[in-house]
Amino acid sequence: MKTMTNFIPLRIYLQLEGLAAFAAFTVVYRAYHFSWWFYAVLFLVPDFFMLGYALNRRVGAITYNLGHTYVSAALVLGVGFLLGSMSMVAVGLIWGAHIGFDRLMGYGLKCDSGFRDTHLQKV
Repeated sequence: MKTMTNFIPLRIYLQLEGLAAFAAFTVVYRAYHFSWWFYAVLFLVPDFFMLGYALNRRVGAITYNLGHTYVSAALVLGVGFLLGSMSMVAVGLIWGAHIGFDRLMGYGLKCDSGFRDTHLQKV
């Protein structure tokens, strides 16, 4: 495995980055005093984007990646702030936390060659 230093695998840096994102989104969520029940209920919702795999690998990778990129979460957050919709802000924060948690667990954006092929393996 390639490393950035002589002793720490690159994958560990990427997982620590995921931990940082997960923690940051969760801390901001807490700072707004949003409901933890809402957090718990919505935390795994982005995984429904993998249903695209029911059609084929290409559609699955596209839909999964739409649900697992920080850009999607940031768009929801931004629109929520612009519209003054704290529910949308909460959803965006939960979504970002989910993505960070996935990265922490080693899950990355999917390649259309198969569900197990991710950008983390390509680094």
